[in-house]
Amino acid sequence: MTKLTTILLLTGALALSACNNPDKFGRNGADGGAAGGISQGGLGDPSDPNSVAYFNQTIGDRVHFAVDQSTLTSDSQAILAQQAVWLNQHPGFTAIIEGHADEQGTREYNLALGAKRASAVQAYLIAQGVTPGRLQTVSYGKERPLAVCSDEACYAQNRRAVTVIGAGAGV
Repeated sequence: MTKLTTILLLTGALALSACNNPDKFGRNGADGGAAGGISQGGLGDPSDPNSVAYFNQTIGDRVHFAVDQSTLTSDSQAILAQQAVWLNQHPGFTAIIEGHADEQGTREYNLALGAKRASAVQAYLIAQGVTPGRLQTVSYGKERPLAVCSDEACYAQNRRAVTVIGAGAGV
């Protein structure tokens, strides 16, 4: 074997061994009760009103829209009002609001519609007293569907805005 081949093989072996971290998620693995009672990938306990898991599961992290609309329904406003209360009580958290659309229409149209939906949610939360610097928006259009099929039941699930909670001070 030549010297160059030996060096390349050793470099490759070292690179691969550096990728192996069996304790990546703590002593108990990804779901095995990490320190501090945090479970579900660090989201916390769904029964703890101060946890992200509580926000996602009890309050609700998403609202839905009608076809080709970015107008908030009364059901959506009720969920967002609860989100605003939680965010106002937990100023250490920020949020990214993701706008989504169903698969109908062009990519460009759906990116624009997703942006309008995310902006509508952001505006509502700001009107409820959430500091604007804690909120960001992003549109995924039709690129990240929850349900993949060509019928109204799937389309309805995909027409949504999702509030994703993150830690850290607002910008």
